[in-house]
Amino acid sequence: MTDSHRFRSFVLKGYAGTGKTTMMGAIVKTIGKLGWNTVLLAPTGRAAKVLSNHTGKKAYTIHKKIYSRKTRDGYSYFELLPNMHTQTLFVIDEASMIGKDGGMMGGGFQSRNLMEDLLRFIYRGKNCLAIFVGDPAQLPPVGLADSPALDSTYIQETFSLKTYEVELKTVVRQAADSGILLNATAIRNLLESKNFIFPTFQLSGYPDVVRINGQELQDELEWAFSNYGSDGVRVITRSNKRANQYNMQVRSRIFWLDNELNGGDQLMVVKNNYFWLPEDSSAGFIANGDILTVQKVKGESEMYGLRFADVEVRLVDYPDLPEIETKVILNTLQVEGPSLPAEQHKQLFEQISEDYSDEPDRKKRMEKIMNDPWYNALQIKFGWALTCHKAQGGQWPVVFVDQGYLTDEMMDQEFLRWLYTAITRASVKLYLVNFNDKFF
Repeated sequence: MTDSHRFRSFVLKGYAGTGKTTMMGAIVKTIGKLGWNTVLLAPTGRAAKVLSNHTGKKAYTIHKKIYSRKTRDGYSYFELLPNMHTQTLFVIDEASMIGKDGGMMGGGFQSRNLMEDLLRFIYRGKNCLAIFVGDPAQLPPVGLADSPALDSTYIQETFSLKTYEVELKTVVRQAADSGILLNATAIRNLLESKNFIFPTFQLSGYPDVVRINGQELQDELEWAFSNYGSDGVRVITRSNKRANQYNMQVRSRIFWLDNELNGGDQLMVVKNNYFWLPEDSSAGFIANGDILTVQKVKGESEMYGLRFADVEVRLVDYPDLPEIETKVILNTLQVEGPSLPAEQHKQLFEQISEDYSDEPDRKKRMEKIMNDPWYNALQIKFGWALTCHKAQGGQWPVVFVDQGYLTDEMMDQEFLRWLYTAITRASVKLYLVNFNDKFF
């Protein structure tokens, strides 16, 4: 802060349990006494909510803070906002999730470089600085080997910012009794080795880490949901197919939901959507990974070769927002891929296009298609079980981590990073489900 160099930034790296969050809170409190303002940012709504809970200060998603959503000819696009802040420190948490392009969030950000836009926004402000905070052992953005926002050399060389870096490695005393953090730290130490070393879990003396098999799973899921509620428990899997299987089990055996979609269902949005929220909404848009709770199913219908439902939903990570009415595509609940297959999406577009074939002006016709509620129906999956990338940035009291199909050839540094990220989503209790004896 005392460096007179105008273009400077700071990277604070820390593993789970090393006091990263405590230090962030201390920075926010101290800097106010020095005459500085702070703005807290995170890549997703869920991560922003966690950050707010930890610091007691409102946090925003990066996209909501730096972009303005515009519409032209029915298409949504995003403009970089001016930075009106002065003498302000921007603290960006969960920075390991920030990619070099806007594709991290999909949709209207594909052509934008998120990292570049974020830094351009911050340093256009008068005397504004950036601190990137994150865990280097977590999964990097999809398609990248490392997290660029935690790489001080990359930031310095690419953006000409004088960049300082601190890395916290020692687990703080109050976290030392946690079996979750003990095992996470052991895996993190293995990640620092150049050669792959097989991980082994330590369970003895740590009641917060439990190994269970498939026969024990039902009872433990019932206990977890009855004690921590629908929002307090998650199952993390290695594939969308496996997540689908777990979600069906939770729906039918825990909540006794027998319709295809019920009030009380938790849904996860799997593709960005810019249609259902107003431009001035505090959420900005409904993002890939956002969790919805179904308040009411108003009706179901079949159109354009797909099945739809009209629902009333609440955005879990934006409790101040009112309930919204929206259409959802039911077919995506069971697809094994991450979202509706491209071929089906293309067919949907083509069939809706036929409805507007009487519009002679191509531009106006496209605008009508882009504003069609059927075309803009939310793509969803059930949200109790999810892949690790989708869970990143969130934390829940109880987490079940499913080993899934795993061969010796799959055991590498990437698997260790997946495992580390998965187990550190749990804050109170961690269940290791169907893990091979070799891990113990």
